[in-house]
Amino acid sequence: MTPSPINLSHPVLATLQPLVDALGCSVIDAAQIESADIPLVYEGELIAAVRLPDLHGALSRLIDSVEREMGQQLPNMNREQKQSAIRLLDDRGAFTLRRAVEDVADAMGVSRITVYNYLNAIHR
Repeated sequence: MTPSPINLSHPVLATLQPLVDALGCSVIDAAQIESADIPLVYEGELIAAVRLPDLHGALSRLIDSVEREMGQQLPNMNREQKQSAIRLLDDRGAFTLRRAVEDVADAMGVSRITVYNYLNAIHR
């Protein structure tokens, strides 16, 4: 497969763009592909690649995605909505990140004990 110059208007890239944006990824020209990139092949032609983001800012991206999905900012949510947000964050692996409980608690405007209580309720 010979790489082609990147064409951001290509239907595959246009279709993937919302996903790429939501995940904090970037589209890379096929000539710039590195081993960790995900090649995008269309009809046998390498058209581009997706580069995954590094972990810096991963929790913020997860919080942003939950806020978008739920339609409001974490601090503005009621108790039930915050519990749902914690469940979504937990399902997406947010709490495997260092200091995530403290950072989510700060973002929600609750104590870390509250976040731990929500997590305990989920895992019972």
